[in-house]
Amino acid sequence: MKSNPTSPSRPLRAADKQKLDSQLCFALYSTLLGVNKVYRSLLREFDLTYPQYLVMLVLWEKDRVNVSEICDQLYLETTTLTPLLKRLEARGLISRKRSAEDERQVIVSLTDEGRALRQQLKHVPDCLGAAMGGSLEEIVELRDKLTKVRAHLFEAA
Repeated sequence: MKSNPTSPSRPLRAADKQKLDSQLCFALYSTLLGVNKVYRSLLREFDLTYPQYLVMLVLWEKDRVNVSEICDQLYLETTTLTPLLKRLEARGLISRKRSAEDERQVIVSLTDEGRALRQQLKHVPDCLGAAMGGSLEEIVELRDKLTKVRAHLFEAA
């Protein structure tokens, strides 16, 4: 991998502003590729993709959630989420049922196997942290900064 020619100690020159390695979007994109590779290796033995893992995280926090709540939490469209849910249901990790109160809503629930998977994957956050090579404090600080940036970007969009 190439190192970035710009650094926090050196101001960005006008001529460098349109270079690939000067772009924040590229730094985020390429970092996300690395994060996805680590997750892929951690989740492979459980036959789970990273987006499926995110759905499971939502459900481990709160079981019996309607599809639109999951979409909101994961910033996904229903058309993206539905195939993920179908695969998780086929694996026996979740069930989907129409709400008795409002049949337009689909409620997603964990199965016993889906609940058990939480314990099997409890090591994943620590493994990702180790792969990132930062202290817990640095990782939390980065997460908080990214969350703040995300909020500003969604406001500006």
